[in-house]
Amino acid sequence: MTASRYTKTAIVLHWLIGFALLGMFVLGWYMTDLPKDSPKIVSIDLFDLGIFSFQQAEPASIRSFYFNLHKSIGVTLLALIAFRVYWRLTHEPPALLASLKAWEKKLAAWSHKILYLLMLALPVSGLIMASYSKYGVRWFGLKLIPGMDNNPLREKLVEVHELIGIVLLVVIVVHVLGALKHKFIDKDETLKRMTLHG
Repeated sequence: MTASRYTKTAIVLHWLIGFALLGMFVLGWYMTDLPKDSPKIVSIDLFDLGIFSFQQAEPASIRSFYFNLHKSIGVTLLALIAFRVYWRLTHEPPALLASLKAWEKKLAAWSHKILYLLMLALPVSGLIMASYSKYGVRWFGLKLIPGMDNNPLREKLVEVHELIGIVLLVVIVVHVLGALKHKFIDKDETLKRMTLHG
């Protein structure tokens, strides 16, 4: 018998990954505008908000700090997304509401498949891109992938990573608008099934 709600694990992963992805978009836009010739420092005021300061083990530029933070969160997100895919494959999601039209059910099924594909493609493309830089990939200071220092190829991969990001962001916006439609126009139980206190 199909459950009427998503599992607690699926719900937590949904919101955690969703907000983390949006945070990564903001971080990505923020860090690319930072100057490449900024001085090396030890203490970083996170986003210049005066709320939290981060002490680096060794001096590095602000740009370098945020790029490494972006990579570290990206690696963590890839692991979470991979686990989410595993969870989805091993735990049957609740059946779509009977009140949905046939086209809505097809749209929901395809949009979820595209979302999962893009969520995997974005961090994977980022890892491949970073591996062709001279810096490679570090996960919160731990060296994971050495840099191959191939800037022409890296520049092409930057474009791929950014394109996947833009497409994913559009799909996320459509996903959110669909959820809001179910909540405020259709007034059905779709959104409640993805909350812990539905």
